[in-house]
Amino acid sequence: MTLRLIAFAALLTPAPLLAQDLTPAETAKIDTLVRSTLADTGVPSASIAVVRGGRLVLAKAYGKASEAIPVARADLPYQIASISKQFTATAMQLLEDDGKLKLDDTVATYIPGITGGDRITLRQLLSHTSGLQDYWPQDYSFAAMATPVTPQQIVDRWAKKPLDFEPGTKWQYSNTGYVVAGMIVEKVAGMPLIDFLQARVFRPLGMAAMDQDLAIGPRYPQGYKRFALGPVRVETPAARGWLYAAGELSMSAADLAKWDIARMNRTLLPADDWAEQETAVKLTDGTTNGYGLGIGNNRRLDHRTLEHSGEAVGFLSQNIVFPDDKAAIVVLTNSWFSDAYGRITRGLAEIVLPKAAAATSEDAAALTKARRVYDQLRRGGLDRAALTTDANFYFTPAAQADYRTSLAPLGEPTGFVATGKPSLRGGFVQRGFRVTYPKQSLWISTFAEPGSDGRFEQFLVTPGE
Repeated sequence: MTLRLIAFAALLTPAPLLAQDLTPAETAKIDTLVRSTLADTGVPSASIAVVRGGRLVLAKAYGKASEAIPVARADLPYQIASISKQFTATAMQLLEDDGKLKLDDTVATYIPGITGGDRITLRQLLSHTSGLQDYWPQDYSFAAMATPVTPQQIVDRWAKKPLDFEPGTKWQYSNTGYVVAGMIVEKVAGMPLIDFLQARVFRPLGMAAMDQDLAIGPRYPQGYKRFALGPVRVETPAARGWLYAAGELSMSAADLAKWDIARMNRTLLPADDWAEQETAVKLTDGTTNGYGLGIGNNRRLDHRTLEHSGEAVGFLSQNIVFPDDKAAIVVLTNSWFSDAYGRITRGLAEIVLPKAAAATSEDAAALTKARRVYDQLRRGGLDRAALTTDANFYFTPAAQADYRTSLAPLGEPTGFVATGKPSLRGGFVQRGFRVTYPKQSLWISTFAEPGSDGRFEQFLVTPGE
């Protein structure tokens, strides 16, 4: 039964979009989307990349990159900020592959003096579950950021405070944890983090990445700010060192797309490293918010996503991979005062991703019937007239009791939708449904007799993503 359910779940997964260029109409929609968003928000520029069918099909920049570069170019390196975290995580994984460390080692094994260092693991640094206080929670540059800083100075000021919680018990975004991670990489590798990444990641993939502290000046994009609805102003960059390991990289959207393609194709790194990054880390109570090691595992437009956003001083960015669709979207902007990067990302996804077929009246009726039976199961009182003889045999009193006692505590679903397309099997119509709750989702696998009055031959509920 387990294998059949796995096969059925695979059947419901959207087929990867065939490798194809954007049509002229799609390109025109993208141009309109980006230009209108920049005009509406006042954001000076955006650089985007689109991967479709596993290959780059668009890399384009719009607007003004800086006062010295009035026309943005697609080859310019924008600051990607916290999108960098997945690269720091990768560096640690590569060192583990080399046999030089283990992600379940404690921090104290490598760096002394950090609060809780004898209990915090390297994995907890990468998953934001260490309890170390974040040194930069603000969405602006605080006073100290005008002065250069070293990783050790950040550690001395923030990583030696009392922990905000016991390691592994809660999730709290912590740039401090990534500074510690970067220091450990450098100590174990015997070289700067950026040099290690150049040798092991960027050069092998043909990526022109650089330290964002060096991507400042007349040859590079400039960050912008805005106070409320006032004029758009040039932002003053942070002094050197403040984004170390937690957000230190600058690159073009096209170069970041090369990394996304490696992720979806499982190249460069061993497949189990990619999977480890993307697996949501669970807290000690068994819950998770979907974050793995430097990247989040979520859903958008009913598509599975692997994603991270970034905020540097004067820059906002978004990077999303749709692994089941062999697609990816990169949006880099040079402002930190609007949701332009989010609006562009959502609009691109609606243009680029495969479109679901419009639901028929039969689909709508099947959805209503499935929801009715699901509600009966979670509340008790199953209508056996809606089931075939075999389905009635399956739903013994014990089965009904387990369904009710396990589903009732979840409360009212926040979503109930059909997944994939119906198909025929064994004389029955096979359909799938997803039930969502705030902290989890469930899959429903059904077989039903053809026709609007068809009874259910199968109605199985299993844990979802």
